[in-house]
Amino acid sequence: MIRIYTDGACRGNPGPGGWGVYCENDHRELSGYSAQTTNNRMELQAVIRAFDLIKNAPAEDEENKYKYTIYTDSQYVYKGIVAWRQMWKANNWRNSKKKVVENIDLWKELDVLVDSHPNTTYQWVKGHNGTHGNVQADRLATSTI
Repeated sequence: MIRIYTDGACRGNPGPGGWGVYCENDHRELSGYSAQTTNNRMELQAVIRAFDLIKNAPAEDEENKYKYTIYTDSQYVYKGIVAWRQMWKANNWRNSKKKVVENIDLWKELDVLVDSHPNTTYQWVKGHNGTHGNVQADRLATSTI
């Protein structure tokens, strides 16, 4: 099992933000920055960029030898992936209040990635609780802002 931790951060909301991705198995790291964003956008961007590590997996992955778990400390992102996404799609990307889903551009991008990686599962992890991978992803996200 390949474990990938993600986190987003923002100074002010909106404000400058960063995202971080940490692969616990081989210690690969990714991070990035946006000058004007929100915390939810950075949390989403982190999960989207986690798929960059999966895309660059060893060739054996083509035979589905690897399974992935992407961890997020964002209930918004976790619930969006596992519970809300299918309903949003069925309702033309509208939420239960009939309003267009916030961050629709990132949700649509993430939707394609989730659907195209069936060997990936998603887990929520409590943030700032000492979980090593989450601490590393947070360090990466906050170091960019």
